[in-house]
Amino acid sequence: MNTNLKFPIGECPIINYPVSQNHINEWVECLRSFPVLLETLTSDLNREQLKWRYRTGGWNIKQVVHHCADSHMNSIIRFKWALTENTPEIKAYYEAKWAELPDSLDLPLEASIQILKGVHAKMVYIIENLSMQKLSETKLYHPEHQSYLSLLEMVNMYAWHSKHHYAHIEQALVHKW
Repeated sequence: MNTNLKFPIGECPIINYPVSQNHINEWVECLRSFPVLLETLTSDLNREQLKWRYRTGGWNIKQVVHHCADSHMNSIIRFKWALTENTPEIKAYYEAKWAELPDSLDLPLEASIQILKGVHAKMVYIIENLSMQKLSETKLYHPEHQSYLSLLEMVNMYAWHSKHHYAHIEQALVHKW
């Protein structure tokens, strides 16, 4: 498998460096702009184009957009659990199975774009109203990764996730698989 096709912007970077307010601002701006950028990228695509895949065996454009909504809905819930419970263990879900459900296969993209607009507005608002210390110290346990993640790491991860799947759609539009 070509790693560049699976991870066109590289794998999610691990934070092993001092995080500045500039880093957070960059991640927040990515989260703030992602829904509109995604809407712009996909708004003129026809039914056939929405079936294009970013790589052989990968999801099609429609599934990628719906996956982003599913994943980011989970993210806001995870943020709120971490902020209201003591280091909660989050619930993982079967992303590949969710991508095969009727909404991911048949529902127009607008539903997921609207979800992303709302979820990202809430996420950005929460992040902007937390201190660096709160973002760094508030943690949750991710059973799939078998590790503790801070909200700061989650912000980084969902900003990366947004760019990662945006690149997948760009890739699908070029390769037309």
